[in-house]
Amino acid sequence: MKLISSGRPARASVRSGLVALLALLTASVLATAPAATAQEGRVKAWGSNSNLALGDDAATTSRQTPAAVPGITPSDISALTSGHEHSLALLSNGTVESWGRNSEGQLGIGTVAHQAVAATVSNLTGVRAVSAGTLHNLALLSDGTVRSWGYNNAGQLGDNTVTQRTTPVTVSGLTNVEAIAAGGYFSLALMSDGTVKAWGTNTYGQLGDGTTTNRSTPVTVSGLSGVRAIAAGGNHSLALMTDGTVKAWGYNASGQLGDNTVSQRNTPVSVSGLTGVRAITGATNANHSLALMSDGTVRGWGANTSGQLGDGTVTDRPTPVVMDGVSNVRSIAAGGSHSLTLTREGQVKSVGGNASGQLGDGTTTTRTTVVTPVSGLSSSSLIAAGYAFSIAA
Repeated sequence: MKLISSGRPARASVRSGLVALLALLTASVLATAPAATAQEGRVKAWGSNSNLALGDDAATTSRQTPAAVPGITPSDISALTSGHEHSLALLSNGTVESWGRNSEGQLGIGTVAHQAVAATVSNLTGVRAVSAGTLHNLALLSDGTVRSWGYNNAGQLGDNTVTQRTTPVTVSGLTNVEAIAAGGYFSLALMSDGTVKAWGTNTYGQLGDGTTTNRSTPVTVSGLSGVRAIAAGGNHSLALMTDGTVKAWGYNASGQLGDNTVSQRNTPVSVSGLTGVRAITGATNANHSLALMSDGTVRGWGANTSGQLGDGTVTDRPTPVVMDGVSNVRSIAAGGSHSLTLTREGQVKSVGGNASGQLGDGTTTTRTTVVTPVSGLSSSSLIAAGYAFSIAA
């Protein structure tokens, strides 16, 4: 501190010295304090926490509003996907984090112990897409091959066995894959030539090969080409065509194939009256389907006993109906008895069953139309829906 000739410090110099001292102390505190992770608080989950599904280290406490999922430290999450009671996050470095139920090895961490906080899937790098089925998972690698892990009772891992896997294995004979979708106990892959491969359980014709024979390695879906996206429900499959129409096959007791029948289909049929579709999703753990339209609205069909189609009723629909109260939508997700939409403004809206708080509106009241955005979320870019829980990031 500089002194003047009288020996008294100048006021300006005192202030300067105090500012400098404060800056030094602040820098010291920041240097010694643990740095907050860039991802802290960004991923939020709500609804049922059975088997640690919410990943918030809160035992089995359900949440009626979003709570942070700790333990994910990279600065960017590329994708989220959820199964029955577990979730996966694809990170920007090409690795995958998982949490929740693990009794069938679906977390891919080499054990069957449930995981209350996110853990890294073993021996998995270079991932560009992930998809969670009910109890198994798929990962698409940058080289166009596919890895799988978890439950394998019907060959849904595609490694020519029915052996459960707690770490990833390679799906047999698949190269040049463009997209993946994991369903209830089966799997789909979209190939670079616009055809689709399928494997796993086929009780309801969900593999689309004209049979009801389970397959432990991929087979080609019959008569299907010109596909640009795929989705898998509990026991049914969907394909978005390059012309904006949708094909469906498999189980149809609730009208989830959208062909105005409730007849099972072992090969693809057209969803009635649906054109101009931009994206599709099936309820991995249940029996309804959603389509995001090019105008930002949403159509739904199939099971609607909890109002998950959002048309103000609880009537199953064998053809698509408009979801009320949503517009300017950029992404959709289907849970067991609920549905989520993400708007371009970053708001998450929900509709349907809410017994565990999976709608995130602070209640357990079932909603048959979309009322308000999920509490406390205003700038989300990703959504996923499990059986009775929801996730946003």
